[in-house]
Order: sequence, then structure tokens, then C-alpha cells
Amino acid sequence: MEINPDYIAPCGLYCGVCGILYATLENNLKFKERLLGVYKGKLPNSENLSVEDIHCKGCLSDELFYFCRECAIKDCTTKKGYTGCHECKDFPCKLIEEFPIPLGKKVILRAIPYWREVGTEKWIRDEEARYICPECGQKLFRGTKRCNECKKPVDLD
Repeated sequence: MEINPDYIAPCGLYCGVCGILYATLENNLKFKERLLGVYKGKLPNSENLSVEDIHCKGCLSDELFYFCRECAIKDCTTKKGYTGCHECKDFPCKLIEEFPIPLGKKVILRAIPYWREVGTEKWIRDEEARYICPECGQKLFRGTKRCNECKKPVDLD
């Protein structure tokens, strides 16, 4: 498996299973419109969010979702010389405790200890394997409640 380093978010929210990344790579306007409804008004400074803003190519890329451009967690790991929170003895810290997306915080709290335990490559393989529909095998994204292919409800986070 080839790992895209742009997808290795320091916080543990692996970008390879992010809906915004999927919508960007597929240039899927309908999906971007759905994601706009999920994020607009629910993230800090997102009142004027538009479909054009639903765009990202990974946390460590040059094309970031607006919320990820000014990430205090990424800034913190960079200042400490870490590649991610999994290297920090202070995890979970105030930045994690105050993370504004409840599902994101839940995933971070699950992912970071696992990343510490198994290392980057296995953590990524397991994140990718986690977001596969157990019913039909369709690739899913973090936060999915129902498989788009077979329509079965899922709870993968």
C-alpha cells in the first residue's frame, strides 16, 4: 500500500477517509453541497462557507479546507517538532478537549492511542479498512451513517 504523506493529519483524523477529500478528488458537486450543509454555521467562522470552499487535498498538502488552514493542533505539533499528537506526552490536551467537531474529537481520542501502539503504516491501513461497508464492501468516509451503495446503516466511528 502506498501512503500519501499529505493525508497523515497530525491530529489523527486520517485524511484518506475524509468526505471533503473524496468530494474534491471526484469533483462531486452534489456531495459537496451535502457537506456544505454539514459544516456551514457549525464550524468557527463558517457562516459564509460556500460549495467552492468544500475543497481539500489533505492536511499536509497545499490545498486545504478552510478549517484546516489554521489548525492549532497542526501548529502545536510543528512547534514541538512532532509529526503528530501520537508523539506527545500531553495527549489529550486542551486543543483536543476543545475540538469543535464532536465526531472529530471522538475519532481523535480513538485514533491517537492506536497510532502510538501500532505505528503509522498499520494505523493508516486499519483506518482505510475501517471505512469499508461491512455489507457490500463499498469504500466509505468518516462520519458516514449509511452506505451510499447498498443503503445499509453503518456505525464505523
